Amino acid sequence: MTGSTRPSEDDLIARWLRPLATDPAALQLGDDCACLTPPPGHDLVLKTDTVAAGVHFFRDDPWDLVARKALRVNLSDLAAKGARPLGYLMSLALPADWREDDLAAFARGLGEDQAIWPVSLFGGDTIRSPNGLVVTITALGAVPTGRMVRRAAARAGDRLYVSGTLGDAALGLELRLHPESAETWGLDAAARAHLARRYLLPEPRLALAPALLAHARAAMDLSDGLGIDLERMCRGSGVGAEIDATALPLSQAAAAVLAVEGTRLAAVVGGGDDYEILAAVDPAEASAFEAAAAAAGVPVAAIGRVLPGAGDVRLLRADGTAAPPTGGFRHF
Repeated sequence: MTGSTRPSEDDLIARWLRPLATDPAALQLGDDCACLTPPPGHDLVLKTDTVAAGVHFFRDDPWDLVARKALRVNLSDLAAKGARPLGYLMSLALPADWREDDLAAFARGLGEDQAIWPVSLFGGDTIRSPNGLVVTITALGAVPTGRMVRRAAARAGDRLYVSGTLGDAALGLELRLHPESAETWGLDAAARAHLARRYLLPEPRLALAPALLAHARAAMDLSDGLGIDLERMCRGSGVGAEIDATALPLSQAAAAVLAVEGTRLAAVVGGGDDYEILAAVDPAEASAFEAAAAAAGVPVAAIGRVLPGAGDVRLLRADGTAAPPTGGFRHF
């Protein structure tokens, strides 16, 4: 911390957070509550996620990247609902050893992402944390009335799609914990940097939201791993599913890892922190969905299908055998 006196909570808000309150609904953070009028003909979509040091990020991670991850994991959920983001509330629990340059970096990270996506800080709270930085964000979005894309709406016969590539974040975490794995896997500097960034900085697929809204029957973001999140979709929908291991989309870096260690497929199916979109699409809408995704610049891959039979989810391996998908992140 610079200087001998730590800023008060009011000074902290005025210096670093008020510049992020760009929407009139935030009232310049000068009140105890914000006051938001939903867009005419729209429902509000709300999502809360928390990221905590030692659980979702490393304690020595740069604070600007922590801030951006905290915001992006919430925006990812809005994207899966077909929602347009409006803004967010934030509760910030600061550790005892926080420094002014850390908080400046934190605010800068949020500002950089607010420049990418049209969102504003609406308000929140700042407190002391007894054990590391904790950030809780509640994101608010809007969808046309009655049209939010739900998780528990898949039907037998639907095609299953995922956006982007899978497993990169889990492999990036593995490299962070065991840097020597890069040599075992034969990864060059670019591949290592790709995997590390995918863990540190997820990419919310907001550009895909209109395609989901127009063509998807059900959707959710993949935060805890494809296997466990697909099970949640199927359980809520009263259906089963089959996914083809050979159809899972991989980055060049992840493909290189699997070429050396095929057992790392579990990281692709069960690894968390992908923050890609899983969607169930009526076959009659499949071509239109693929075209809309391509027009939005978001790659999507068909990876399987929804089946009758509640809770029966299986992974078809390249050798023709099938088994329930394994792995997945659980807090408890």
